[in-house]
Formats: sequence, structure tokens, C-alpha cells
Amino acid sequence: MNSMPKWFRPAAAAGLVWNLIGCAAYLADVRLSPEDIAGLSEAQQAVYAARPPWAVAATATAVWVGALGCLGLFFRQRWAYAALWISLLGVIAQDLAIFAISGAGAAAGTGAMLLQAVVLLVSIGLVLLARHGLKRGWLN
Repeated sequence: MNSMPKWFRPAAAAGLVWNLIGCAAYLADVRLSPEDIAGLSEAQQAVYAARPPWAVAATATAVWVGALGCLGLFFRQRWAYAALWISLLGVIAQDLAIFAISGAGAAAGTGAMLLQAVVLLVSIGLVLLARHGLKRGWLN
């Protein structure tokens, strides 16, 4: 097995923190009361109402399985690669629901679109990091 570089675990830890922030955002989202939703702007209410249930499930998969995958990366587990792929598929499904199927992307605004682009790029980066770790023999 090749020696793991010093940056690998901090990168995995950063990915874990990123996904845990996503978990907190997911929990905050699904715990919105009808009163909370009524307090949102009309555009935000439209985005919220346009989401199909499977898109919410895709978001849950993306963040929770992503956090698990990053934990696996930190502890140098081979299964982290599969978990991060599943997380990436969750991100893609979520993005399809927001931007392609429901049409809520336009109502969400530029900020939401940029955030989703960053989420997608980070998710791709974590899959590539895991693949690199596998190829280099850093994951058991």
C-alpha cells in the first residue's frame, strides 16, 4: 500500500463537514411548518411546492450518504467510493427535479443555481478523491 499523503484526511474531513452542513439544511427544510412556508417569499413558496417527494428523498440521499462516504474516506474504507457515487446520483436527481422537471430553478434565482452548481462540483470532487484513493491504495 502506498503511503497516504497528509492532505487526504483533512480533505475527507472537509467533505464530511460540508455534508453535515447539508444534513442540517435538509433537516431545517423538512421541518418547515405551514406557517414557516407561508412566511417565505412567493418565489420560495413556488420552489417549495414544485418539488416532488422523490426530489426530497434524493436530497436526503445526497447529504446523508455523502456524510457517510466522507466518514468512510476519513477512515480509509473502500466502500466510501460507492457511497460517494450514490450521493452524487442523489445530487443529480435533486438538480433534475429543481431545474429540469419542475422548472423551479428560474424561481429559485441565481444564488440557488450557483449553490447547486457548487454542490454538484463538490460531489464530483469527492467521487474523484475516492477514486484517486482507491487507485493509490490509500483505501482498505
